[in-house]
Amino acid sequence: MSLTRALHAQARAEGFDAMGICRPDDIPQAPQRLAAFVAKNRHGQMRWMAERMAWRGNPAALWREARSIIMLAENYGPKADPRLILERRTRGAISVYAQNRDYHDIVKKRLKRLGRWLISQAPDSEIKVFVDTAPVMEKPLAAAAGLGWQGKHTNLVSRSYGSWLFLGAIFTTLTLDTDLPSQDHCGNCRACLDICPTNAFPAPYQLDARRCISYLTIEHDGPVPLSMRPLLGNRIYGCDDCLAACPWNKFSRRAAEIGYHARDDLRAPRLATLAELDDPAFRAMFRKSPVKRIGRNRFVRNVLYAIGNSKDPDLLPSAAARKTDPDPVVQEAAEWAIRSLTR
Repeated sequence: MSLTRALHAQARAEGFDAMGICRPDDIPQAPQRLAAFVAKNRHGQMRWMAERMAWRGNPAALWREARSIIMLAENYGPKADPRLILERRTRGAISVYAQNRDYHDIVKKRLKRLGRWLISQAPDSEIKVFVDTAPVMEKPLAAAAGLGWQGKHTNLVSRSYGSWLFLGAIFTTLTLDTDLPSQDHCGNCRACLDICPTNAFPAPYQLDARRCISYLTIEHDGPVPLSMRPLLGNRIYGCDDCLAACPWNKFSRRAAEIGYHARDDLRAPRLATLAELDDPAFRAMFRKSPVKRIGRNRFVRNVLYAIGNSKDPDLLPSAAARKTDPDPVVQEAAEWAIRSLTR
């Protein structure tokens, strides 16, 4: 068995659902597309995208010794349509990927185990492992490695797993057999574009992060623009609308990894309960969750926007209790929620 074939088998044994291999120079269009995205300020407050464009757009610049890039994918498909909670206005909608363990931890451990196995097979080789923590354009690389294609919502789409894939990368000095890039199978479909509540897609295959609910609830620091707040609905961390709308999800399946199954307390948490969280309680609740990264203040800010959008006057006391919050952004969000509920 060739090393590449053995690597595929070992990746499956480690728990990855798909694997593909490409070269560092297989995404020649990436630098230009990234530069255009940043030039239009569509990255919003994500300044690191502009600061590391040279590395992000060119994997060879990130590590010049790399000869192959091994792209790995894990399915995190949900049990049910995540959009169902959007009708439950007194409950918070947390993105599917954040309803349990932080995928960075799970994927990185698997990548390291696979990397150690690869080194054991080729002791003179070197590797570097990446999981969304370095200037690596995982989605274009995954498409180049044949794992799927970037859909009109700019996320990766797989014919086997739909839109529900976590990605990781292993850069190696080995020259491995590569896979054919994936073909685009979106056709004339516009489901992901048309469902977006904030019109975050200026055109197919283009995203303006400044209008994306995932960006606004996770990356955006400070008050969310007034015009955008009603569009958030009860989404308090991320948004799955464009992913869930993809027709290719008919081939998806529930995640095999139990760490990706939704925790009972995060499926439909009560907004009133979440609004009460102080910093220690927030840290305890989200100790091993990706939600922890945004901090208590930003999270409670989002909860208050959801309370304001709930149209439920019974939540007025929850908003009023945050009027004296130590954080001024939370205070302002509470005042906005009260005005929204008393109009």
